[in-house]
Amino acid sequence: MTFIVLLLGLGVGVLVGLLGVGGGVVLVPAMVYLLGMDQHLSQGTSLFMLLPPIGLGALREYWKQGQVDLRAGILCALGMLFGAYGGSLAALPIPSRHLQGLFGCFLVLSAILLWRRSQLERRRTVAEKQ
Repeated sequence: MTFIVLLLGLGVGVLVGLLGVGGGVVLVPAMVYLLGMDQHLSQGTSLFMLLPPIGLGALREYWKQGQVDLRAGILCALGMLFGAYGGSLAALPIPSRHLQGLFGCFLVLSAILLWRRSQLERRRTVAEKQ
């Protein structure tokens, strides 16, 4: 089990640096399915794990390349601080199976929106070349 948890951390670390995703998209489902945690425990554990490492490694590289909007990052972080607190108060009383369904719907919606945007950008690129 320790080895699986370390591999999970390594894989998520690569995805954080590569795609900017991690906790919600990768860690929570992986902890539910690979480690057998329930939804509440996986969400809480994900929040705990993400506190220190997220900003240090990947942020350094993006900062060096001038790819960080400091003002937007600070403002969004403040919003996340209060939003995460409110969200946790709302999530804890919800039964785990309902929370998993809500989480899955969010991921599907995110995937649809990202796919739709990529299709619109592709069409725009094709139209510009003509």
